[in-house]
Amino acid sequence: MRRKVVAIVGTYRKSGMSGAAVEAVLEAARESGAETHTIYLTEHPIEFCTNCRECMQQAGAERGRCVQHDGLEPILEEIEAADAIVLGTPVNCGDVTAIFRRFMERLVGFGYWPWGRKAPVARMKTRRRKAVFVATSAMPGFMIPVATGASKALRMTADLLGAHPVGRLWIGLAAMEPHQPLPNRARKRARRLGRKLAA
Repeated sequence: MRRKVVAIVGTYRKSGMSGAAVEAVLEAARESGAETHTIYLTEHPIEFCTNCRECMQQAGAERGRCVQHDGLEPILEEIEAADAIVLGTPVNCGDVTAIFRRFMERLVGFGYWPWGRKAPVARMKTRRRKAVFVATSAMPGFMIPVATGASKALRMTADLLGAHPVGRLWIGLAAMEPHQPLPNRARKRARRLGRKLAA
């Protein structure tokens, strides 16, 4: 049975380095027999979370449904049908992009937090999906997990979606040229990660 890999990409430029890195991951996954699908968040109408917490009041193991009817539900259905996910974003102002954060905030329905309780609990008790994180930045790549909030945001998103990270790709110095190509070293690592997701 073919594995399904879904990528959620929070870039504003599909032809930029983040998109190229995610595509390198997916290309290797396809070559290893997986079915892949890329979701660019800029192409889907996702409203801001209003903090009404209605989705968190619904009891049970299934995620709570949002009262807003926009482009989020089809994305979540794709993810729930996937065996693995790729979460990709540039680093803007020291963190994931605003559109990725908007998506992330709408995932609160994966938690259960009835009124009167002090804190939420996760609905998903197991993390069966594999996840790969991809982040690009103008700063050196090794600084992404220590000097920005991107690593924590990607990890929290994966947790909410029932996924555990099996690899990370931090690409630095990504703002040297207007249309900078993906470095060969990053491409090779991306392809190794893609094969891991398809295995």
